[in-house]
Amino acid sequence: MPITTVLFDLDGTIVDTNELIVRSFLHTLEGETERAFTREDIIPHMGFALMEQLRFFTGQEQVDELAVKYRTFNQSKHDELVTEFPHVPEVLAELARRSIRMGVVTNKIRQTTLMGLRLCGIESYMETIVTADDVARGKPDPEAVLKALEQLGVAPEEALMVGDSKYDIIAGRDAGVKTVGVSWSLKGEEHLRSFDPDYIIHDMKDLLEIVR
Repeated sequence: MPITTVLFDLDGTIVDTNELIVRSFLHTLEGETERAFTREDIIPHMGFALMEQLRFFTGQEQVDELAVKYRTFNQSKHDELVTEFPHVPEVLAELARRSIRMGVVTNKIRQTTLMGLRLCGIESYMETIVTADDVARGKPDPEAVLKALEQLGVAPEEALMVGDSKYDIIAGRDAGVKTVGVSWSLKGEEHLRSFDPDYIIHDMKDLLEIVR
Protein backbone atom coordinates (compact mmCIF):
# COMPACT_ATOMS: atom_id res chain seq x y z
CA MET A 1 0.00 0.00 0.00
CA PRO A 2 1.47 3.41 -0.92
CA ILE A 3 2.31 5.96 1.75
CA THR A 4 -0.33 8.70 1.85
CA THR A 5 0.45 10.21 5.26
CA VAL A 6 3.52 11.31 7.22
CA LEU A 7 3.36 11.97 10.95
CA PHE A 8 6.22 13.92 12.47
CA ASP A 9 7.54 14.24 15.96
CA LEU A 10 8.30 17.90 16.65
CA ASP A 11 11.30 18.49 18.92
CA GLY A 12 14.57 17.27 17.49
CA THR A 13 12.88 16.08 14.29
CA ILE A 14 11.51 19.00 12.29
CA VAL A 15 11.97 21.82 14.81
CA ASP A 16 15.38 22.26 16.41
CA THR A 17 14.52 22.84 20.04
CA ASN A 18 17.46 20.84 21.37
CA GLU A 19 19.33 23.75 22.96
CA LEU A 20 16.11 25.19 24.35
CA ILE A 21 15.15 21.89 26.00
CA VAL A 22 18.58 21.28 27.52
CA ARG A 23 18.77 24.80 28.93
CA SER A 24 15.19 24.57 30.23
CA PHE A 25 15.95 21.39 32.18
CA LEU A 26 19.22 22.71 33.56
CA HIS A 27 17.46 25.89 34.71
CA THR A 28 14.55 23.96 36.23
CA LEU A 29 16.68 21.44 38.10
CA GLU A 30 19.23 23.93 39.43
CA GLY A 31 18.94 24.05 43.22
CA GLU A 32 16.15 21.47 43.23
CA THR A 33 18.20 18.29 43.59
CA GLU A 34 21.20 17.15 45.61
CA ARG A 35 23.24 16.40 42.51
CA ALA A 36 23.96 18.88 39.76
CA PHE A 37 22.79 17.64 36.37
CA THR A 38 24.71 18.17 33.14
CA ARG A 39 23.76 18.31 29.47
CA GLU A 40 24.93 14.70 29.17
CA ASP A 41 22.41 13.68 31.85
CA ILE A 42 19.54 15.41 30.07
CA ILE A 43 20.02 14.33 26.46
CA PRO A 44 19.29 10.57 26.81
CA HIS A 45 15.83 11.32 28.26
CA MET A 46 14.74 13.92 25.72
CA GLY A 47 11.55 12.94 23.92
CA PHE A 48 9.74 11.52 26.93
CA ALA A 49 6.85 13.42 28.54
CA LEU A 50 7.92 16.42 30.64
CA MET A 51 6.26 15.31 33.88
CA GLU A 52 7.84 11.87 33.66
CA GLN A 53 11.26 13.39 33.05
CA LEU A 54 10.90 15.71 36.04
CA ARG A 55 9.86 12.79 38.24
CA PHE A 56 12.85 10.81 37.04
CA PHE A 57 15.40 13.55 37.65
CA THR A 58 14.05 14.63 41.04
CA GLY A 59 12.72 11.37 42.43
CA GLN A 60 9.57 13.27 43.42
CA GLU A 61 5.99 12.37 42.53
CA GLN A 62 4.60 15.92 42.77
CA VAL A 63 6.39 18.05 40.17
CA ASP A 64 3.68 20.53 39.16
CA GLU A 65 5.65 23.53 40.43
CA LEU A 66 8.76 22.39 38.59
CA ALA A 67 6.72 21.99 35.41
CA VAL A 68 5.60 25.62 35.74
CA LYS A 69 9.23 26.67 36.29
CA TYR A 70 10.28 24.72 33.19
CA ARG A 71 7.52 26.06 30.94
CA THR A 72 8.00 29.66 32.06
CA PHE A 73 11.69 29.56 31.17
CA ASN A 74 11.05 27.53 28.01
CA GLN A 75 8.50 29.97 26.64
CA SER A 76 10.60 33.03 27.53
CA LYS A 77 13.57 31.69 25.54
CA HIS A 78 11.59 29.95 22.78
CA ASP A 79 11.90 32.34 19.86
CA GLU A 80 15.53 33.10 20.69
CA LEU A 81 16.70 29.48 20.56
CA VAL A 82 14.38 27.64 18.16
CA THR A 83 14.67 27.14 14.40
CA GLU A 84 13.72 24.48 11.86
CA PHE A 85 16.16 21.80 10.76
CA PRO A 86 17.71 22.10 7.28
CA HIS A 87 15.40 21.52 4.32
CA VAL A 88 12.27 21.04 6.42
CA PRO A 89 10.11 23.79 4.82
CA GLU A 90 10.91 22.76 1.24
CA VAL A 91 10.38 19.06 1.93
CA LEU A 92 7.01 19.73 3.56
CA ALA A 93 6.07 21.89 0.58
CA GLU A 94 7.02 19.12 -1.83
CA LEU A 95 5.08 16.51 0.16
CA ALA A 96 2.05 18.79 0.08
CA ARG A 97 2.49 19.21 -3.69
CA ARG A 98 2.37 15.41 -3.95
CA SER A 99 -0.88 15.42 -1.92
CA ILE A 100 0.76 13.67 1.04
CA ARG A 101 -1.14 14.38 4.24
CA MET A 102 0.86 15.43 7.29
CA GLY A 103 0.50 15.76 11.02
CA VAL A 104 2.44 16.23 14.24
CA VAL A 105 2.49 13.75 17.12
CA THR A 106 4.36 15.13 20.11
CA ASN A 107 4.75 14.78 23.85
CA LYS A 108 4.77 18.58 24.17
CA ILE A 109 1.77 20.60 25.29
CA ARG A 110 -0.27 22.29 22.56
CA GLN A 111 0.77 25.86 23.39
CA THR A 112 4.49 25.36 22.80
CA THR A 113 3.85 22.96 19.91
CA LEU A 114 2.00 25.71 18.06
CA MET A 115 4.68 28.24 18.99
CA GLY A 116 7.33 26.12 17.28
CA LEU A 117 5.27 25.37 14.17
CA ARG A 118 4.32 29.01 13.71
CA LEU A 119 7.83 30.32 14.33
CA CYS A 120 9.13 28.03 11.58
CA GLY A 121 6.22 28.79 9.25
CA ILE A 122 5.10 25.18 8.86
CA GLU A 123 1.84 24.97 10.81
CA SER A 124 -0.29 25.17 7.67
CA TYR A 125 1.02 21.83 6.41
CA MET A 126 -0.30 19.91 9.42
CA GLU A 127 -3.82 18.51 9.11
CA THR A 128 -3.72 17.11 12.61
CA ILE A 129 -1.70 18.00 15.71
CA VAL A 130 -1.82 15.56 18.62
CA THR A 131 -0.11 16.80 21.78
CA ALA A 132 0.30 15.78 25.40
CA ASP A 133 -2.92 17.68 26.09
CA ASP A 134 -4.88 15.31 23.84
CA VAL A 135 -4.00 11.88 25.20
CA ALA A 136 -3.90 9.99 28.47
CA ARG A 137 -0.57 8.34 27.63
CA GLY A 138 2.23 9.96 25.68
CA LYS A 139 4.76 8.24 23.47
CA PRO A 140 6.11 5.55 23.60
CA ASP A 141 2.49 4.48 24.05
CA PRO A 142 0.88 4.36 20.57
CA GLU A 143 -2.23 6.28 21.68
CA ALA A 144 -1.19 9.60 20.11
CA VAL A 145 -0.21 8.00 16.78
CA LEU A 146 -3.47 6.07 16.64
CA LYS A 147 -5.42 9.23 17.45
CA ALA A 148 -3.75 11.12 14.62
CA LEU A 149 -4.56 8.29 12.20
CA GLU A 150 -8.16 8.24 13.40
CA GLN A 151 -8.52 12.00 12.94
CA LEU A 152 -7.20 11.73 9.39
CA GLY A 153 -9.18 8.60 8.56
CA VAL A 154 -5.98 6.84 7.50
CA ALA A 155 -5.03 3.17 7.88
CA PRO A 156 -1.73 2.47 9.66
CA GLU A 157 -0.39 0.75 6.54
CA GLU A 158 -0.56 4.08 4.70
CA ALA A 159 1.48 6.08 7.20
CA LEU A 160 5.00 6.86 8.38
CA MET A 161 6.07 8.08 11.81
CA VAL A 162 9.22 10.22 11.66
CA GLY A 163 11.13 10.92 14.87
CA ASP A 164 14.42 11.41 16.65
CA SER A 165 13.95 9.16 19.67
CA LYS A 166 13.18 5.61 20.64
CA TYR A 167 9.80 6.83 21.89
CA ASP A 168 8.80 7.76 18.34
CA ILE A 169 10.01 4.47 16.90
CA ILE A 170 8.26 2.38 19.56
CA ALA A 171 5.00 4.35 19.37
CA GLY A 172 4.91 4.16 15.58
CA ARG A 173 5.73 0.47 15.47
CA ASP A 174 3.11 -0.37 18.10
CA ALA A 175 0.54 1.64 16.15
CA GLY A 176 1.29 -0.42 13.06
CA VAL A 177 2.95 2.30 10.97
CA LYS A 178 6.36 2.26 9.33
CA THR A 179 8.97 4.26 11.22
CA VAL A 180 11.71 6.65 10.18
CA GLY A 181 14.57 7.68 12.46
CA VAL A 182 16.45 10.91 11.79
CA SER A 183 20.22 10.68 12.03
CA TRP A 184 20.51 14.22 13.42
CA SER A 185 19.06 13.00 16.70
CA LEU A 186 21.19 14.10 19.66
CA LYS A 187 21.03 10.50 20.83
CA GLY A 188 22.92 9.34 17.75
CA GLU A 189 22.13 7.22 14.74
CA GLU A 190 23.35 3.96 16.25
CA HIS A 191 21.07 4.44 19.26
CA LEU A 192 18.07 4.82 16.96
CA ARG A 193 19.11 1.83 14.85
CA SER A 194 19.02 -0.33 17.98
CA PHE A 195 15.23 0.10 18.00
CA ASP A 196 14.90 -1.16 14.40
CA PRO A 197 13.20 1.69 12.54
CA ASP A 198 12.16 0.81 9.01
CA TYR A 199 14.29 3.65 7.65
CA ILE A 200 17.04 6.03 8.77
CA ILE A 201 17.38 9.35 6.95
CA HIS A 202 20.43 11.62 6.99
CA ASP A 203 18.76 14.66 5.45
CA MET A 204 15.09 15.62 5.44
CA LYS A 205 15.22 15.44 1.64
CA ASP A 206 15.79 11.67 1.95
CA LEU A 207 12.16 11.42 3.00
CA LEU A 208 11.14 12.22 -0.58
CA GLU A 209 12.77 8.97 -1.72
CA ILE A 210 10.69 6.99 0.78
CA VAL A 211 7.44 8.76 -0.05
CA ARG A 212 7.27 8.45 -3.82
